Amino acid sequence: MNMFDKVDDLYKSRQIAALGGGTEKIDKQKRKGKLTARERIGLLLDQGSFVELNAFVRSRQPGGPLGDGVVTGFGKIHGRPVYLFSQDFTVTGGALGEMHAKKIAAVMDLALKNKTPFIGLNDSGGARIQEGVLSLDGYGHVFYRNVLCSGIIPQISVILGPCAGGAVYSPALTDFVFMSEKTGQMFITGPKVIKTATGENVTPCELGGASIHNSISGNAHFSGDSDEAVLQEVRKLLSYLPQHHEEKPPAGPKPVKDDDMRPLLLTLLPEDGQRPYDVKNIIREIADSGTFFEVQQHFAKNAVIGFARIAGEVTGIVANQPKYLAGSLTIDASDKMSRFIRFCDSFQIPILTLVDVPGFLPGIREEHGGVIRHGAKILYAYAEAAVPKVTVILRKAYGGAYVALNSKALGADVVFAWPNAEIAVMGAEEATDILLTKGKNTEEADRKRLIAECMKAASPFTAARHGMIDDIIDPKETRKRLIQTFDMLKSKRDIRPKRKHGNIPL
Repeated sequence: MNMFDKVDDLYKSRQIAALGGGTEKIDKQKRKGKLTARERIGLLLDQGSFVELNAFVRSRQPGGPLGDGVVTGFGKIHGRPVYLFSQDFTVTGGALGEMHAKKIAAVMDLALKNKTPFIGLNDSGGARIQEGVLSLDGYGHVFYRNVLCSGIIPQISVILGPCAGGAVYSPALTDFVFMSEKTGQMFITGPKVIKTATGENVTPCELGGASIHNSISGNAHFSGDSDEAVLQEVRKLLSYLPQHHEEKPPAGPKPVKDDDMRPLLLTLLPEDGQRPYDVKNIIREIADSGTFFEVQQHFAKNAVIGFARIAGEVTGIVANQPKYLAGSLTIDASDKMSRFIRFCDSFQIPILTLVDVPGFLPGIREEHGGVIRHGAKILYAYAEAAVPKVTVILRKAYGGAYVALNSKALGADVVFAWPNAEIAVMGAEEATDILLTKGKNTEEADRKRLIAECMKAASPFTAARHGMIDDIIDPKETRKRLIQTFDMLKSKRDIRPKRKHGNIPL
């Protein structure tokens, strides 16, 4: 057989590998509204940039198909390299076996060595039962590499079909999880097992669909109504992220003909300090137009997190949302904020904190649920973070929540306050009620005098006098001052004691 014949055989083998489980199973996928593993790669990556690896790997089981149910390789997004895998549900339901796992582990090793983002397109029924413990061992190798890569390269998981059993732990170890609203599912034990074990009836979507994990469990960060929509969001996220921990995020163009003054900021807070407002309107005024990219928007809505550009530079934004629970801190909000803060710190993304917080949410449910432990995560994350950290106190900053949200004492580089800010242990009226002696008849004039004293003590000028506020600023100048401040902090180097790692209160 000459070389031309051998090359023909090579191309025939590649065509067989590309068909996965065959045309019938591909058609079945299509009827469910799902794309094939290779079509997904084509949509995610820049056109024509994908290079496949290990296409001819087979299972040790007799008659195993080429590729063993997963497509792996590398390509480019926005011209920058990424490594990835895409599970093929047409081959044994995308179930993970020994060689399937080896392919994923091999491409993860390359991603780590080359300090390149890693993306997993998940569509799998879980461990391949026929291969027994070899499948479970394979998951262990993937999980181990997820941990090795953590904080060195961005890791993104995309759930485009079922993700069951041990399969869910790799996404849980990665930085961001995207889910398809129509087909994406994540659960440890499926509906049938739950029915057998507990007698509960539940559908796969009710148990672990995109809406559940985006709004209730907090296991996912983004969702979309189709494979195409989800993959476009992945591309968008990557435009804000560096390739690895030693690189700064990619800068965008600075807005032209902009004096950076925002007069609208003078009008966005209600005159009544008890009334809610939408902090996202403030974020949009501070950020470059159209650049705010919110993360976990449906989970713990009393907190807002996300990426934005300020004068072209990527910034992580953490804010209280007075529209929900008055912006108070809760167990879920604490987890949401602290994980995002630690991600930003891992990847050299400066952090802007916008504070309007009445405190931690009171109640038996929060206390018994461990709000002390969860709230301590915010304290730990801010104190640990060595990136530039700037805080703007918009309105209320009360009690331990004031301390937790990047106060000067926790290592904030610069803290600004608007002139209406209130910085105190608690609100003036609540403080007066506690300070007044129980059972004593108090004149209304005395009560008003005490309220006035408490309000004066809560003034931002009092905090500024003691160095806890660096400056009290005109709201319309907020964007301009932030641009100047983050520019000043560009070369920040925070020297910490050498250690293996700290022990965050998990």
